[in-house]
Amino acid sequence: MTAVRPLRVNAGDVPPNRRRGGDIRVTLSPATVGATSGFGGVLKMLPGESVTEHYHPYSEEFLHVVAGQLDFFVDGALTRLGPGDSLIVPIGARHRAVNTGDVEIHAIFHLSPLAPLPALGHVDVEPPLYGHAPLPQVGGA
Repeated sequence: MTAVRPLRVNAGDVPPNRRRGGDIRVTLSPATVGATSGFGGVLKMLPGESVTEHYHPYSEEFLHVVAGQLDFFVDGALTRLGPGDSLIVPIGARHRAVNTGDVEIHAIFHLSPLAPLPALGHVDVEPPLYGHAPLPQVGGA
C-alpha cells in the first residue's frame, strides 16, 4: 500500500530556499505531493535581491509574475516582466533574475519534465549566494 500524500500545499508551510538568492519555495513536487511530471512553487524577492545564473539541462521553466517588476535574463538577453507577464525558459538556457524595482516581487514557477535525478536538475553558472544552504528538495527518482 502506498502512502497518501496531500494534494494541497501552502507556501507558508514550506521552508524557504535561499541558496541561489530570493525566497524560493517548492510547493508541488514529487517530495510534497507525489508529482510525476515536474515541480513548481513560488518566488519572492525583495528590492535589490537576485537569483544567481543557472540552467536546467532537462527541464523548461515557466515563470509568471504576480506582483513587482522583474529583470529576467535568458542567455544574457534582458526581458522586463511585470504583473501578468509570463515567460518560458527553454531547456539548457542560462537564466538569472534581478529585482531592480522598489517593491517585493511575487512570481510563480513550474519546471518540467523532471530531471532523471534531482541533483541533475540545476547547474549553477554563478556561485550560490549562500553556498551553505541546502539544495531545494523536490524528490523524485
